[in-house]
Amino acid sequence: MKVLFKIIICSLLLVSLQAQAVLDIKITQGIEQALPVAIVPFAWMQAGKVAPLDLTEIISNDLERSGHFDVMDQQDLPQQPSEFDNINFGDWRKLGMENILIGKLNLTDSGDYKVTFKLVDVYRGIEIASLGKIVKPNHLRRVAHQISDLIFNKLTGIPGAFDTRVAYITVKKNKNKTIHTLNIADADGHNIKRLLESPEPLLSPSWSPDGRKIAYVSFENKNSAIYIQNVITGHRKRVSAFEGINSSPSWSPDGTKLAMTLSKDGNTEIYILDLNNNSLKRITRHGGIDTEPNWSPDGSKLAFTSDRSGGPQIYEINVAGGKPKRISFEGKYNARPVYSPDGKVITLIHAQSGSYRIATLDLGNGYINVLTDSRLDESPSFAPNGGMIIYATTGVRGGQLAAVSADGRIHQRLGIQEGGVREPVWGPFLK
Repeated sequence: MKVLFKIIICSLLLVSLQAQAVLDIKITQGIEQALPVAIVPFAWMQAGKVAPLDLTEIISNDLERSGHFDVMDQQDLPQQPSEFDNINFGDWRKLGMENILIGKLNLTDSGDYKVTFKLVDVYRGIEIASLGKIVKPNHLRRVAHQISDLIFNKLTGIPGAFDTRVAYITVKKNKNKTIHTLNIADADGHNIKRLLESPEPLLSPSWSPDGRKIAYVSFENKNSAIYIQNVITGHRKRVSAFEGINSSPSWSPDGTKLAMTLSKDGNTEIYILDLNNNSLKRITRHGGIDTEPNWSPDGSKLAFTSDRSGGPQIYEINVAGGKPKRISFEGKYNARPVYSPDGKVITLIHAQSGSYRIATLDLGNGYINVLTDSRLDESPSFAPNGGMIIYATTGVRGGQLAAVSADGRIHQRLGIQEGGVREPVWGPFLK
Protein backbone atom coordinates (compact mmCIF):
# COMPACT_ATOMS: atom_id res chain seq x y z
CA MET A 1 0.00 0.00 0.00
CA LYS A 2 2.83 2.42 0.85
CA VAL A 3 4.51 1.74 -2.48
CA LEU A 4 1.21 2.25 -4.31
CA PHE A 5 0.59 5.49 -2.40
CA LYS A 6 4.05 6.75 -3.35
CA ILE A 7 3.45 5.93 -7.00
CA ILE A 8 0.08 7.71 -7.02
CA ILE A 9 1.42 10.80 -5.25
CA CYS A 10 4.47 11.02 -7.53
CA SER A 11 2.38 10.54 -10.65
CA LEU A 12 0.04 13.32 -9.57
CA LEU A 13 2.97 15.61 -8.78
CA LEU A 14 4.87 14.94 -11.98
CA VAL A 15 2.02 14.70 -14.49
CA SER A 16 2.70 17.07 -17.38
CA LEU A 17 -0.48 18.81 -18.48
CA GLN A 18 -0.77 20.38 -21.93
CA ALA A 19 -1.82 24.02 -21.94
CA GLN A 20 -1.03 27.43 -23.38
CA ALA A 21 1.65 30.66 -21.66
CA VAL A 22 -1.11 33.42 -21.51
CA LEU A 23 -4.27 32.35 -19.73
CA ASP A 24 -7.46 32.36 -21.79
CA ILE A 25 -10.28 32.03 -19.26
CA LYS A 26 -13.63 30.77 -20.49
CA ILE A 27 -16.80 30.09 -18.53
CA THR A 28 -18.11 26.59 -19.21
CA GLN A 29 -20.82 26.78 -16.56
CA GLY A 30 -22.09 29.80 -14.61
CA ILE A 31 -24.94 30.92 -12.41
CA GLU A 32 -28.27 30.67 -14.27
CA GLN A 33 -29.55 34.04 -13.06
CA ALA A 34 -26.37 36.09 -13.36
CA LEU A 35 -26.63 39.75 -12.38
CA PRO A 36 -27.10 42.09 -15.36
CA VAL A 37 -24.58 44.94 -15.48
CA ALA A 38 -23.51 47.46 -18.12
CA ILE A 39 -19.93 48.70 -18.41
CA VAL A 40 -19.99 51.97 -20.33
CA PRO A 41 -16.70 52.67 -22.19
CA PHE A 42 -14.48 54.96 -20.15
CA ALA A 43 -14.34 58.45 -21.62
CA TRP A 44 -10.82 59.22 -22.85
CA MET A 45 -10.31 62.92 -22.30
CA GLN A 46 -7.28 63.53 -24.57
CA ALA A 47 -8.48 64.33 -28.06
CA GLY A 48 -6.26 63.17 -30.87
CA LYS A 49 -4.53 60.51 -28.78
CA VAL A 50 -5.28 56.84 -28.27
CA ALA A 51 -6.12 55.58 -24.79
CA PRO A 52 -3.22 53.52 -23.43
CA LEU A 53 -5.45 50.69 -22.21
CA ASP A 54 -9.06 49.61 -22.63
CA LEU A 55 -10.19 49.61 -18.99
CA THR A 56 -13.74 48.75 -20.07
CA GLU A 57 -12.64 45.50 -21.72
CA ILE A 58 -10.60 44.39 -18.69
CA ILE A 59 -13.43 45.08 -16.24
CA SER A 60 -16.03 43.45 -18.49
CA ASN A 61 -13.87 40.35 -18.90
CA ASP A 62 -13.26 40.10 -15.15
CA LEU A 63 -16.96 40.25 -14.31
CA GLU A 64 -18.07 38.02 -17.19
CA ARG A 65 -15.50 35.34 -16.39
CA SER A 66 -16.53 35.24 -12.74
CA GLY A 67 -19.78 33.56 -13.77
CA HIS A 68 -21.77 35.91 -11.50
CA PHE A 69 -22.51 38.63 -14.06
CA ASP A 70 -24.18 39.04 -17.43
CA VAL A 71 -22.38 42.01 -19.00
CA MET A 72 -24.33 43.89 -21.67
CA ASP A 73 -22.80 43.94 -25.13
CA GLN A 74 -21.45 47.38 -25.99
CA GLN A 75 -23.46 47.58 -29.21
CA ASP A 76 -26.63 47.28 -27.12
CA LEU A 77 -25.87 50.22 -24.82
CA PRO A 78 -28.64 52.84 -25.22
CA GLN A 79 -26.17 55.64 -24.41
CA GLN A 80 -22.56 56.11 -23.30
CA PRO A 81 -22.53 58.72 -20.53
CA SER A 82 -19.41 59.53 -18.52
CA GLU A 83 -21.14 61.83 -16.00
CA PHE A 84 -23.90 60.90 -13.56
CA ASP A 85 -26.07 63.86 -14.62
CA ASN A 86 -26.06 62.63 -18.22
CA ILE A 87 -27.58 59.23 -17.44
CA ASN A 88 -31.04 58.69 -18.93
CA PHE A 89 -32.38 56.27 -16.33
CA GLY A 90 -35.58 55.61 -18.28
CA ASP A 91 -33.68 54.12 -21.21
CA TRP A 92 -31.74 51.75 -18.96
CA ARG A 93 -34.82 50.70 -16.97
CA LYS A 94 -36.66 49.78 -20.17
CA LEU A 95 -33.85 47.31 -20.88
CA GLY A 96 -34.05 45.80 -17.40
CA MET A 97 -30.53 46.96 -16.55
CA GLU A 98 -29.99 47.11 -12.80
CA ASN A 99 -26.49 48.61 -12.52
CA ILE A 100 -24.21 50.58 -14.82
CA LEU A 101 -20.59 51.65 -14.57
CA ILE A 102 -19.42 54.98 -15.96
CA GLY A 103 -15.91 56.40 -15.86
CA LYS A 104 -13.22 58.66 -17.26
CA LEU A 105 -9.51 58.40 -17.96
CA ASN A 106 -7.33 61.52 -17.99
CA LEU A 107 -3.65 62.05 -18.79
CA THR A 108 -2.11 64.37 -16.18
CA ASP A 109 0.64 66.92 -16.71
CA SER A 110 3.08 64.62 -14.90
CA GLY A 111 2.46 61.78 -17.37
CA ASP A 112 0.41 59.77 -14.89
CA TYR A 113 -3.25 58.87 -15.37
CA LYS A 114 -6.30 59.86 -13.37
CA VAL A 115 -8.96 57.14 -13.28
CA THR A 116 -12.45 57.89 -11.99
CA PHE A 117 -15.56 55.74 -12.01
CA LYS A 118 -19.04 55.51 -10.54
CA LEU A 119 -21.23 52.44 -10.06
CA VAL A 120 -24.86 53.47 -10.38
CA ASP A 121 -28.03 51.72 -9.20
CA VAL A 122 -30.41 52.32 -12.11
CA TYR A 123 -33.72 51.66 -10.34
CA ARG A 124 -32.89 53.82 -7.33
CA GLY A 125 -31.09 56.39 -9.45
CA ILE A 126 -28.18 56.71 -7.04
CA GLU A 127 -24.41 56.22 -6.98
CA ILE A 128 -23.49 53.20 -4.87
CA ALA A 129 -19.72 53.09 -5.31
CA SER A 130 -16.96 55.28 -6.73
CA LEU A 131 -13.21 55.57 -7.06
CA GLY A 132 -10.77 58.28 -8.05
CA LYS A 133 -7.10 57.45 -8.38
CA ILE A 134 -3.91 58.77 -9.99
CA VAL A 135 -1.61 55.96 -11.15
CA LYS A 136 1.52 55.29 -13.14
CA PRO A 137 1.00 54.00 -16.71
CA ASN A 138 2.14 50.49 -15.78
CA HIS A 139 -0.50 50.29 -13.01
CA LEU A 140 -3.55 50.92 -15.18
CA ARG A 141 -4.34 47.23 -15.61
CA ARG A 142 -4.20 46.71 -11.85
CA VAL A 143 -6.57 49.63 -11.28
CA ALA A 144 -9.03 47.98 -13.68
CA HIS A 145 -8.87 44.81 -11.57
CA GLN A 146 -9.38 46.87 -8.40
CA ILE A 147 -12.49 48.42 -9.94
CA SER A 148 -13.73 44.93 -10.79
CA ASP A 149 -13.12 43.88 -7.18
CA LEU A 150 -15.09 46.83 -5.87
CA ILE A 151 -18.03 46.13 -8.20
CA PHE A 152 -17.98 42.42 -7.37
CA ASN A 153 -17.97 43.13 -3.64
CA LYS A 154 -20.69 45.76 -3.83
CA LEU A 155 -23.09 43.66 -5.88
CA THR A 156 -22.46 40.19 -4.43
CA GLY A 157 -21.28 40.92 -0.89
CA ILE A 158 -18.16 38.81 -1.56
CA PRO A 159 -14.66 40.33 -1.74
CA GLY A 160 -13.38 40.26 -5.31
CA ALA A 161 -10.16 38.40 -6.21
CA PHE A 162 -9.36 39.92 -9.60
CA ASP A 163 -6.43 41.95 -8.23
CA THR A 164 -4.48 38.82 -7.32
CA ARG A 165 -1.88 36.54 -8.90
CA VAL A 166 -1.39 32.86 -9.58
CA ALA A 167 1.79 30.81 -9.73
CA TYR A 168 2.20 27.68 -11.84
CA ILE A 169 4.86 25.46 -13.36
CA THR A 170 5.23 24.80 -17.07
CA VAL A 171 7.15 21.99 -18.74
CA LYS A 172 8.36 22.39 -22.31
CA LYS A 173 9.96 19.48 -24.11
CA ASN A 174 11.97 19.23 -27.30
CA LYS A 175 14.19 16.53 -28.77
CA ASN A 176 17.19 17.31 -26.63
CA LYS A 177 15.96 18.63 -23.30
CA THR A 178 13.09 19.47 -21.01
CA ILE A 179 12.73 22.91 -19.43
CA HIS A 180 10.75 23.40 -16.22
CA THR A 181 9.67 26.98 -15.50
CA LEU A 182 8.16 28.58 -12.42
CA ASN A 183 5.84 31.40 -13.50
CA ILE A 184 3.59 33.98 -11.89
CA ALA A 185 0.82 35.94 -13.60
CA ASP A 186 -2.13 38.15 -12.85
CA ALA A 187 -5.30 36.23 -12.06
CA ASP A 188 -6.52 36.94 -15.61
CA GLY A 189 -3.33 35.48 -17.11
CA HIS A 190 -1.60 38.72 -18.11
CA ASN A 191 1.77 40.06 -16.93
CA ILE A 192 3.46 36.67 -16.92
CA LYS A 193 6.84 36.67 -15.18
CA ARG A 194 9.27 33.75 -15.27
CA LEU A 195 10.89 33.31 -11.88
CA LEU A 196 13.08 30.30 -12.61
CA GLU A 197 13.99 27.90 -15.41
CA SER A 198 15.57 24.52 -14.76
CA PRO A 199 16.31 21.31 -16.68
CA GLU A 200 15.22 19.44 -13.54
CA PRO A 201 11.70 19.22 -12.06
CA LEU A 202 10.17 22.09 -10.09
CA LEU A 203 7.28 21.28 -7.75
CA SER A 204 4.89 22.55 -5.08
CA PRO A 205 4.97 26.36 -5.32
CA SER A 206 3.57 28.06 -2.21
CA TRP A 207 2.95 31.81 -1.80
CA SER A 208 4.04 33.66 1.33
CA PRO A 209 1.15 35.46 3.08
CA ASP A 210 2.39 38.87 1.91
CA GLY A 211 2.68 37.71 -1.71
CA ARG A 212 6.34 38.70 -1.94
CA LYS A 213 7.94 35.25 -1.88
CA ILE A 214 7.32 31.74 -3.16
CA ALA A 215 8.61 28.53 -1.64
CA TYR A 216 9.04 25.57 -3.99
CA VAL A 217 10.82 22.28 -4.51
CA SER A 218 13.69 21.98 -7.00
CA PHE A 219 15.62 18.92 -8.17
CA GLU A 220 18.39 21.00 -9.78
CA ASN A 221 21.11 19.22 -7.78
CA LYS A 222 19.64 15.77 -8.57
CA ASN A 223 17.97 15.65 -5.15
CA SER A 224 14.91 17.45 -3.87
CA ALA A 225 15.50 20.71 -2.00
CA ILE A 226 13.21 23.50 -0.82
CA TYR A 227 13.92 27.09 -1.86
CA ILE A 228 12.37 30.46 -1.08
CA GLN A 229 12.48 33.07 -3.84
CA ASN A 230 11.60 36.76 -3.81
CA VAL A 231 9.19 37.38 -6.70
CA ILE A 232 10.36 40.98 -7.14
CA THR A 233 14.15 40.75 -6.86
CA GLY A 234 14.56 37.12 -7.90
CA HIS A 235 16.82 36.48 -4.90
CA ARG A 236 16.44 32.95 -3.59
CA LYS A 237 17.66 30.90 -0.66
CA ARG A 238 17.82 27.16 -0.09
CA VAL A 239 16.18 26.36 3.24
CA SER A 240 15.98 22.56 3.26
CA ALA A 241 18.26 20.06 1.53
CA PHE A 242 18.37 17.04 3.81
CA GLU A 243 19.17 13.60 2.49
CA GLY A 244 16.06 11.98 1.10
CA ILE A 245 12.72 13.73 0.55
CA ASN A 246 12.32 17.50 0.91
CA SER A 247 8.85 18.40 -0.33
CA SER A 248 5.47 20.13 0.05
CA PRO A 249 6.41 23.49 1.62
CA SER A 250 3.51 25.43 3.15
CA TRP A 251 3.74 28.90 4.70
CA SER A 252 2.33 29.65 8.13
CA PRO A 253 -0.26 32.46 8.14
CA ASP A 254 2.19 34.83 9.83
CA GLY A 255 4.94 34.07 7.30
CA THR A 256 7.53 33.02 9.89
CA LYS A 257 7.45 29.25 9.39
CA LEU A 258 7.28 26.58 6.72
CA ALA A 259 5.61 23.22 7.18
CA MET A 260 7.20 20.57 4.98
CA THR A 261 7.64 16.87 4.35
CA LEU A 262 11.02 15.33 5.15
CA SER A 263 12.40 11.80 5.29
CA LYS A 264 15.70 12.71 6.91
CA ASP A 265 15.02 10.52 9.96
CA GLY A 266 14.09 7.48 7.89
CA ASN A 267 10.35 7.85 7.48
CA THR A 268 8.27 10.45 5.64
CA GLU A 269 7.04 12.86 8.32
CA ILE A 270 5.75 16.43 8.75
CA TYR A 271 8.13 19.06 10.13
CA ILE A 272 7.97 22.81 10.78
CA LEU A 273 10.93 25.03 9.96
CA ASP A 274 11.20 28.32 11.87
CA LEU A 275 12.55 30.79 9.32
CA ASN A 276 13.79 33.20 12.00
CA ASN A 277 16.26 30.82 13.63
CA ASN A 278 16.29 27.79 11.25
CA SER A 279 15.11 25.47 14.04
CA LEU A 280 13.23 22.35 12.96
CA LYS A 281 10.32 20.79 14.83
CA ARG A 282 9.02 17.33 14.05
CA ILE A 283 5.21 17.21 14.10
CA THR A 284 4.25 13.61 13.20
CA ARG A 285 5.68 10.27 14.32
CA HIS A 286 4.21 7.24 12.60
CA GLY A 287 5.23 4.35 10.38
CA GLY A 288 2.87 5.52 7.64
CA ILE A 289 3.56 8.14 4.99
CA ASP A 290 2.68 11.65 6.21
CA THR A 291 2.86 14.36 3.54
CA GLU A 292 1.29 17.47 1.97
CA PRO A 293 0.86 19.66 5.09
CA ASN A 294 -1.30 22.78 4.91
CA TRP A 295 -1.83 25.40 7.63
CA SER A 296 -5.23 26.33 9.01
CA PRO A 297 -5.98 30.07 8.61
CA ASP A 298 -5.46 30.73 12.33
CA GLY A 299 -2.12 28.91 12.34
CA SER A 300 -3.12 26.47 15.08
CA LYS A 301 -3.43 23.29 13.00
CA LEU A 302 -2.02 21.42 10.03
CA ALA A 303 -4.05 19.27 7.67
CA PHE A 304 -2.04 16.58 5.92
CA THR A 305 -2.30 13.39 3.89
CA SER A 306 -1.43 10.06 5.50
CA ASP A 307 -1.85 6.38 4.64
CA ARG A 308 -1.63 5.31 8.29
CA SER A 309 -5.20 3.95 8.07
CA GLY A 310 -4.37 1.79 5.04
CA GLY A 311 -4.95 4.35 2.26
CA PRO A 312 -4.54 8.08 1.69
CA GLN A 313 -6.81 10.10 3.97
CA ILE A 314 -6.83 13.58 5.49
CA TYR A 315 -5.71 14.14 9.08
CA GLU A 316 -5.50 17.21 11.27
CA ILE A 317 -3.00 17.88 14.05
CA ASN A 318 -2.47 20.75 16.48
CA VAL A 319 0.80 22.53 15.83
CA ALA A 320 1.40 22.85 19.57
CA GLY A 321 1.33 19.06 19.95
CA GLY A 322 -1.05 16.15 20.32
CA LYS A 323 -2.25 13.20 18.29
CA PRO A 324 -3.44 13.52 14.70
CA LYS A 325 -7.17 13.19 14.10
CA ARG A 326 -8.55 11.64 10.95
CA ILE A 327 -11.12 13.97 9.35
CA SER A 328 -11.94 12.32 5.99
CA PHE A 329 -13.92 9.08 5.94
CA GLU A 330 -15.87 9.08 2.68
CA GLY A 331 -14.13 7.05 -0.03
CA LYS A 332 -10.84 5.18 -0.12
CA TYR A 333 -8.66 8.04 -1.39
CA ASN A 334 -8.52 11.65 -0.18
CA ALA A 335 -5.33 13.71 -0.54
CA ARG A 336 -3.74 17.15 -1.06
CA PRO A 337 -5.74 19.13 1.57
CA VAL A 338 -5.95 22.93 1.44
CA TYR A 339 -7.96 25.00 3.92
CA SER A 340 -10.44 27.61 2.74
CA PRO A 341 -9.65 31.17 3.88
CA ASP A 342 -12.39 31.00 6.53
CA GLY A 343 -11.21 27.60 7.75
CA LYS A 344 -14.64 26.00 7.44
CA VAL A 345 -13.88 23.59 4.59
CA ILE A 346 -10.90 21.88 2.99
CA THR A 347 -10.47 21.32 -0.73
CA LEU A 348 -8.82 18.05 -1.70
CA ILE A 349 -8.42 15.36 -4.34
CA HIS A 350 -11.09 12.68 -3.97
CA ALA A 351 -11.04 9.39 -5.86
CA GLN A 352 -14.40 8.36 -7.27
CA SER A 353 -15.09 5.55 -9.76
CA GLY A 354 -11.43 5.40 -10.73
CA SER A 355 -11.18 9.17 -11.34
CA TYR A 356 -9.43 11.81 -9.25
CA ARG A 357 -11.63 14.86 -8.77
CA ILE A 358 -11.66 18.16 -6.88
CA ALA A 359 -13.91 18.12 -3.82
CA THR A 360 -14.50 19.99 -0.59
CA LEU A 361 -14.65 18.54 2.90
CA ASP A 362 -16.99 20.32 5.32
CA LEU A 363 -15.17 20.40 8.65
CA GLY A 364 -18.44 20.85 10.51
CA ASN A 365 -20.19 17.67 9.36
CA GLY A 366 -17.48 15.69 7.53
CA TYR A 367 -19.44 15.70 4.25
CA ILE A 368 -17.48 15.57 1.00
CA ASN A 369 -18.90 17.50 -1.95
CA VAL A 370 -17.42 16.53 -5.33
CA LEU A 371 -17.11 19.58 -7.57
CA THR A 372 -15.64 18.25 -10.84
CA ASP A 373 -16.27 15.31 -13.15
CA SER A 374 -12.89 14.94 -14.88
CA ARG A 375 -10.70 11.86 -14.98
CA LEU A 376 -7.57 13.34 -13.43
CA ASP A 377 -7.61 16.58 -11.45
CA GLU A 378 -4.79 17.73 -9.15
CA SER A 379 -3.35 20.59 -7.09
CA PRO A 380 -6.46 22.45 -5.85
CA SER A 381 -5.90 25.94 -4.45
CA PHE A 382 -8.42 28.43 -3.05
CA ALA A 383 -8.69 32.02 -4.24
CA PRO A 384 -8.05 34.34 -1.30
CA ASN A 385 -11.75 35.21 -1.09
CA GLY A 386 -12.67 31.52 -0.90
CA GLY A 387 -15.01 31.77 -3.87
CA MET A 388 -13.06 29.79 -6.49
CA ILE A 389 -10.65 26.85 -6.55
CA ILE A 390 -7.98 26.69 -9.25
CA TYR A 391 -6.60 23.27 -10.23
CA ALA A 392 -4.93 21.33 -13.02
CA THR A 393 -6.89 18.81 -15.06
CA THR A 394 -6.99 16.75 -18.24
CA GLY A 395 -9.56 17.51 -20.91
CA VAL A 396 -10.62 16.43 -24.38
CA ARG A 397 -7.65 18.22 -25.96
CA GLY A 398 -5.16 17.26 -23.26
CA GLY A 399 -4.28 18.94 -20.02
CA GLN A 400 -5.20 22.43 -18.91
CA LEU A 401 -5.77 24.66 -15.94
CA ALA A 402 -9.31 25.02 -14.65
CA ALA A 403 -11.26 26.60 -11.84
CA VAL A 404 -14.49 25.78 -10.05
CA SER A 405 -16.50 27.75 -7.53
CA ALA A 406 -16.52 26.43 -3.98
CA ASP A 407 -20.19 25.52 -4.38
CA GLY A 408 -19.59 23.78 -7.72
CA ARG A 409 -21.94 26.03 -9.74
CA ILE A 410 -19.32 27.92 -11.77
CA HIS A 411 -16.74 26.17 -13.96
CA GLN A 412 -13.91 27.78 -15.93
CA ARG A 413 -11.27 26.55 -18.36
CA LEU A 414 -7.96 28.42 -18.43
CA GLY A 415 -5.88 27.96 -21.56
CA ILE A 416 -2.11 28.48 -21.75
CA GLN A 417 -0.20 29.02 -24.98
CA GLU A 418 2.83 26.76 -24.83
CA GLY A 419 4.29 23.99 -22.71
CA GLY A 420 2.72 21.61 -20.23
CA VAL A 421 1.38 23.20 -17.05
CA ARG A 422 0.82 21.90 -13.54
CA GLU A 423 0.52 22.80 -9.86
CA PRO A 424 -1.29 26.13 -9.96
CA VAL A 425 -1.56 28.03 -6.69
CA TRP A 426 -3.56 31.18 -6.06
CA GLY A 427 -1.74 34.03 -4.34
CA PRO A 428 -2.98 36.24 -1.49
CA PHE A 429 -4.71 39.59 -1.81
CA LEU A 430 -2.22 42.19 -3.05
CA LYS A 431 -1.38 45.10 -0.77
